[in-house]
Amino acid sequence: MSILIHPFPPVADNDSEILILGSFPSVKSREDGFYYAHPRNRFWPMMEEIYAHPVSTREEKIELLRENHIALWDSIGECSIQGSADSAITDEKPNDIRSLIERTTIRKIITNGAKSFDVYMKYVYPDTNIIPIKLPSTSPANAQYSFQKLTMIWREALFGTTKS
Repeated sequence: MSILIHPFPPVADNDSEILILGSFPSVKSREDGFYYAHPRNRFWPMMEEIYAHPVSTREEKIELLRENHIALWDSIGECSIQGSADSAITDEKPNDIRSLIERTTIRKIITNGAKSFDVYMKYVYPDTNIIPIKLPSTSPANAQYSFQKLTMIWREALFGTTKS
C-alpha cells in the first residue's frame, strides 16, 4: 500500500477561532478536492442546520465557515489507506496543526470522530496544549447517531464555552 499525502489545504483565515479536524479525506473527497464530499456524510447538512445557512457549492461552504470563524482541516497529513474507513488508516503522520493555530486566533478544537481525536492527542496536543472536544463522526458509517442527535451534540460544542 502506498503513502497518500493530504490533497488539499485547510480552510482557514486569520479570524478563525474554532478548528474542526477530520481524520483524512475519503475517496470521494479526494476525487472532488474538498472536505466531506461523500453524499451521505452528514457534515454539510448538519452545518446548514446549525447555522441556518444553505450551502451547495464549495464557495458557499467556505463562506459559511469563514462567516462563523471556523477553520476546517484534518489531523492526518499523510498515511496509508485503502478505501475511506478510518480503521484502514496506518502509518499516519499529522498535519502541521500547530503552525495553523499560530497564524490564526483558534482557541477551540473539535475533532470529528475518534481517529481524528487519537491522532491529534498523540502527535499534536503536546505542542499546542489545547484539549480538543471529541465529537461523534458525521460519517455515514456512524449509524449510532441520528441526524437530529448529531446536530444537537455538534451545536452544543460549537456554541458552548471555549477552553482557555
